[in-house]
Amino acid sequence: MDKEVQQQTGTKLMLILMFTLIISAMSGLMFNIVLPDISEEFNLSISQVSWFSSSYALIYAIGTVTYGKLADSYKLKNLLTFGLILFAIGSLAGLVSQTFWFALVGRCLQAMGAAAIPATAMLIPVRYIAPERRGSALGIAAVGLAIGSALGPVTSALIVGVANWRWLFCIPLFILITLPFYRKYLKDEVQGVSGKFDWFGGGLLAVAVGLFLLGVTNGTWWFMMGGVLVLVFFIARIRTVADPFIQPKLFENKEYILILTLAFLINGIGFSLYFLSPLLLSQVHQLTSSWIGFAMVPAAIASAILGRKGGKLADLKGNSHLFFVASGSLLTCFVLLSTFTGSSPFFIAMFLIFGNVGQSFMLIAMSNSISRTLPNEQVGVGMGLFSMMNFIAGGMATGVYSWVVDIGSDGLWNPLNINPNGFVYSNIFFVLAALHVAILLFYYFHYGRAKRKGIQLEG
Repeated sequence: MDKEVQQQTGTKLMLILMFTLIISAMSGLMFNIVLPDISEEFNLSISQVSWFSSSYALIYAIGTVTYGKLADSYKLKNLLTFGLILFAIGSLAGLVSQTFWFALVGRCLQAMGAAAIPATAMLIPVRYIAPERRGSALGIAAVGLAIGSALGPVTSALIVGVANWRWLFCIPLFILITLPFYRKYLKDEVQGVSGKFDWFGGGLLAVAVGLFLLGVTNGTWWFMMGGVLVLVFFIARIRTVADPFIQPKLFENKEYILILTLAFLINGIGFSLYFLSPLLLSQVHQLTSSWIGFAMVPAAIASAILGRKGGKLADLKGNSHLFFVASGSLLTCFVLLSTFTGSSPFFIAMFLIFGNVGQSFMLIAMSNSISRTLPNEQVGVGMGLFSMMNFIAGGMATGVYSWVVDIGSDGLWNPLNINPNGFVYSNIFFVLAALHVAILLFYYFHYGRAKRKGIQLEG
């Protein structure tokens, strides 16, 4: 009976989490299309107002691993309560703001609170869902992210069409609806061992990540070198203090590090779907911002519909099987985008369905796999680090893709592409397809050999 009650509680929590992720994903994306409006109102350059998005992403990335670490020592319900309330306070600050800097403060407070959500999204399936049902649970989380990603740009366009952009800060306030349910269903126990929190070590990691991301996105070597230097201090710190921010033995877990590395590469490649596709539709197909938003919707809807099926597939046939399905879908998308870069925007929208569904399946497979490599006392910080690395991969990918697009290309590497437009995009997607083939081959030979030895990733 206790097991049945736990399963019911876990299912309720996942449905609440799905709604939370919808609001969180919408909040992260809604402001991207109103940056020109903010720039015009405050008479600022696009690079200046871009801090509205970049500061949110940076704080969000650092906050995920911080909340994950705290979740190993403190009650998850209390951390989530703090995060959601701070998220709401930031939203209210942005709603009443009259200056750009006050609105930016509100946005930063939003990020500081919302960073608790990825930790929750990773930990609830691990702590409340049995391993044999965890894939389905992660599928529910993927559905929430997909729905939020689809609704974000569309909702933003509708609100801005009839009201000031500040009213976008109202949407995140709906997240407070979930708070009483989290307080009711989340348990009171602490999974890890309580100890002194290494704020200095966490600060070093935050500075290292911040400098490195700023260096990559701005093409500044000094920032990147500074980030590496601070990272060295962070490594020295965690090896010399009694209660470090991250236990060094986490990095001795070879299986965890291998999957973390694969996830980093795969997410960096997959981020092209969300960053390059709007540029392709704008620069090559001359679509307006609103039409670009609608062109991205079918792929997000497909991810929302198929997300749970991907999770169930992982439960029935294992994470490796889902990985191969996801890789096949992503390869199909990249090859089609590379070959038919200049075709109708309708076809581009259809091609993106393969990519978004594949990336959604890949997130489920990677999350499920990595959770099984961690002992209970390291699940919080381990999954938090996984989330942070995903954001870093996206930030670095943005810098690399922007640099390549700015350089352009006069040659065409895909011999099947006969359209003269968008060579640079065709070449990028062609290279990304080749990289995915390399990753797929490595995964196949590594885990195929492990399986023959009786060591299965599925656990």
